[in-house]
Amino acid sequence: MKFQDYIPFYRRNLTLALPIVLSQIGQVTVSLADNMMVGHVGTTELAAASFANSVFMIGMVFGMGVTMGLTPLVGKAFGQNQLHKAIIWLKNGIAAHLTASVALTALMFSIYFFLPYMGQPENVLHLARPYYLLLCSSYLPFMFFFTLKQFFEGIGNTKIAMQITLIANVINIVVNYVFIFGKFGFPEMGLMGAGIGTVVSRMCMPLLFAWFILRNNRYKRYFVFARYQKIFRKDIVALLRIGIPIGFQLIVEVAAFAIGAVMMGWLGETQLAAHQVALGLATFTYMISLGISQANTIRVSHQMGDKDYVSLRRAVFASTHLVLLVMSLSALLFIVSRKILPLLFTSDENVIQVAATLLIIAAVFQLFDGLQVIMQSSLRGMADVTTPMLIAFIAYLLIGIPTSYIFTFVLNAGPQGIWYGYLVGLGTAGVLFYIRFMRLLKRLG
Repeated sequence: MKFQDYIPFYRRNLTLALPIVLSQIGQVTVSLADNMMVGHVGTTELAAASFANSVFMIGMVFGMGVTMGLTPLVGKAFGQNQLHKAIIWLKNGIAAHLTASVALTALMFSIYFFLPYMGQPENVLHLARPYYLLLCSSYLPFMFFFTLKQFFEGIGNTKIAMQITLIANVINIVVNYVFIFGKFGFPEMGLMGAGIGTVVSRMCMPLLFAWFILRNNRYKRYFVFARYQKIFRKDIVALLRIGIPIGFQLIVEVAAFAIGAVMMGWLGETQLAAHQVALGLATFTYMISLGISQANTIRVSHQMGDKDYVSLRRAVFASTHLVLLVMSLSALLFIVSRKILPLLFTSDENVIQVAATLLIIAAVFQLFDGLQVIMQSSLRGMADVTTPMLIAFIAYLLIGIPTSYIFTFVLNAGPQGIWYGYLVGLGTAGVLFYIRFMRLLKRLG
C-alpha cells in the first residue's frame, strides 16, 4: 500500500485523537503539576507524593479500565446506527460503574492501613498517609467523569472531555498554588495542599460534564431517553466482561510501576524522588500515545460495526505510525534534555543526576511503550480483552518485575536496574500484542 493511501486515515485519526490527547495530557498534568510544586517544597515531600500516587494509581487505573468496556460497545452500536442500543449501554454503564466505584473506593481506603508495611522511610510515610486519604476521596467523582467520557467517545465526541479536563487543570493549579504555598491568607500546607487541589478539581469534573450536557439538547436527549430504559443484567454482565479484563490488563502494568516505586523506596528517598521525576516525564509523553490509542479504539469499534476490515487494518497502522513518530521524538528529547527537564521538579543535584540516568532508559522504552499501547487499543476495539489481560500479566509481572529485582538487588545495577525491568516488560508486551492482533486480523479476512 502506498503512502498516499494512508493520508485520509492519518487525517481522520488525528482529528479524532487530538482532543483525546489533550484530555489525557490534562489528566496527567494534575499529578505533574502536583509534583512540580511539591518538589520545590522538599525532596521528602516529592518522595511521599511518589509513593502515595504509585499505590493509588493501581486502583485508579483499574476503575478507568472498567469504564473503558463501555466505549467499544457504544462505538459498535453507533457504527451500526443503533442509537437506541447505545442509550441502553449508557443506562447500564452508569449502573454498573457506580456500583463498582463504591466497592473500589472502599477497597482503596482499606489499603491505607497497609501502607506502613511497604518498607518506606518513616519520614516519607508520615507525609504520604494523609495525602493518600485525600487521593482516595477524589475517586468516586473521577470515576463518574470517566463513565461519561467513555460514552461520549463511543459516539465519536472527544471534545467535551478535553474541554472539561483543561478547565479542571486550571482549577487544580490555582488551588495548589493557594494551599501548597499558603497564599491569600491560607495556611501553607505543602503536600496536603496538593491533595486538596486534586480533590477539588476532580469533584468539578462530573459537575462540568453535567453542565455541558444540560446546555446541549443534542446530547441531553441521550440522558432523557436513558431515564426510561431498564437495567438489564445481561448488559451489565457484558459490560463487566469487557471492562474487568481491561481493568486487570491496565492494573498489571501500573502494578509493575508501583512495585518498582516501592523497590526504589528501599534504595532511599533520593532515588524514589528521582524515580518520580523521570516517571512523571515518561507518563506525560505516554499520554500522547494513549490519546491516539483511544481514538484508535473508537475507529476500530466503528469499523467492526460496519464490518469494514480493510479500513480497520489501515486505521490501526496509521495510528501505529503516528505513535511511533511521537515516541521517537520524545525519546530524542529525553536524551538531549536529560539534565534540564528534572530542573522543572527539583533543585536537588543528587535527584537530578539519578533522574538523568533514568531518562536515558526511558528514551529507549518509549518506542516499546508506544507499540504496546496501540496494539492493546486495537484489540480492545475488537472486544478482545481476555488474552491481552494474560499477556500483560506475563509481560509485566512475571517477566518485568523479576528482571527489575535481579538487575537492582542481585547485579547491583542501582536504580537503573528497576528501569531495565520496565524496558524488558514493555518490549515483551509490545511484541506479543502485535502477534495477537495480526492473528485476529487474519481470522476476519
